[in-house]
Amino acid sequence: MSAKSILLKTTKVLCWTFVVLMAIALVVLTKVDRSPIQDQDFYKETFERLDQTTFSNSQGDTWIAGWSSVNMTPDEPADLVGYAPRGKYEFVQDSSYVKALTLSNGKSRVAWLNYELLIVHPHLAEQVRKAITAAKLPIDQVIFTATHTHSGMGGYMPGPMGEIAFGGYEQGIVDMMVSTSISALRDAIAIQDTVTITYQKSDAGDLVANRFVNGGPTDPFVRQLIFTKKTGKKATFLTYSAHATTMSTKFMGLSGDYPFYLTKDLEAGEFEFALYAAGAVGSHRPMRPGNTPEMVERYAHQLDSTFRMNTTYFADITNPEIKTGVLPIALRTPHLRVTDNLRLRPWLFDYLLGNTNAHLDITQIGNTLMIASSGELSGVFYGKWEKLAQSKGLNLIITTFNGGYIGYITPDELYDENFHEVREMNWYGPGNGKYFDELILAVIEKSRP
Repeated sequence: MSAKSILLKTTKVLCWTFVVLMAIALVVLTKVDRSPIQDQDFYKETFERLDQTTFSNSQGDTWIAGWSSVNMTPDEPADLVGYAPRGKYEFVQDSSYVKALTLSNGKSRVAWLNYELLIVHPHLAEQVRKAITAAKLPIDQVIFTATHTHSGMGGYMPGPMGEIAFGGYEQGIVDMMVSTSISALRDAIAIQDTVTITYQKSDAGDLVANRFVNGGPTDPFVRQLIFTKKTGKKATFLTYSAHATTMSTKFMGLSGDYPFYLTKDLEAGEFEFALYAAGAVGSHRPMRPGNTPEMVERYAHQLDSTFRMNTTYFADITNPEIKTGVLPIALRTPHLRVTDNLRLRPWLFDYLLGNTNAHLDITQIGNTLMIASSGELSGVFYGKWEKLAQSKGLNLIITTFNGGYIGYITPDELYDENFHEVREMNWYGPGNGKYFDELILAVIEKSRP
């Protein structure tokens, strides 16, 4: 074969390769939509839905609460979820638990379910809800929370992306998580008793930092609800904004990271039960002394000591009124970016990720407003939200991982920066920071003490 023939054949192969690659690109890629978010139909739809929403409301005579923890550590090792795929854990550093906290005013009943997991996947949440209904448990609203440990187990996220990056799917693990959730709820309901409730806020700003802006704003506070029975036994529900990423990315043990050791400290002290729910952890990192198990435990001790000594506000929640509601959130089409201005087409995102179940769970107990988000909210917004809540006589507690997951919600000015949170994990495009900022403010505005 002559050199000319070889050149022609090579050119033809390259041309066809280019054509095929371009065709694939056209099928799987499209442009980033940078049109103003407030002009979008989905934006208007959600705010109209909020305006028309009527929350369930009941007035009782007293507070009644119960709590329980159930071990949900698998019998066999499961894949670790967090950071990057690492395979199955090699040993159990910390057992994993599902925790239940139930609260009633004699008329309405709410329950919080908490998991030592990275997130609460919509599929897991759906299976638990079905089991609650089948078990006929007396619960009007269930709110899901997670510690967001990056050294927890997988096995509960279906779909291609779950298989690739989130530990895959094992029906046995899901069945175990569902059954332990029901056991925890039953146990909590069985020991319910009259309680007093105190809201407490403490400054732990020295132990958290802005991940993107050196010296940038953070949400520095630990926020707690403290439940005290007539017997003197106490439980606490607490949130904080530092990511549970104190353990090394190369650590191959199953671990609850610092939230596990923090709740362990609390339960070794004045509390019979402690539930840690990740707060507005977007943009926030822990100021850890190291990343070994010993250093992680030290960080938890530091956090425990710091917020115990730096209480800035506390007050009893005396009015046994409960308001509940759910707000489905409409979103821009998915924006999983591959470059600054190119993203995967929505059909491919939906195939990879499946249903993200975007919504807010809204729960008000007395004058304390609790909002649980499917978006991994950045704590830099919190100051504005809390200022509005306080002006209305409300305490505000924000949690995330509520049985939906839509990626990170970060300030819009960071959208084109080279950060993992705003590149690979900001799934619904530019403007989401403004959208959720205004949406949370609108929920607070709609609430009354």
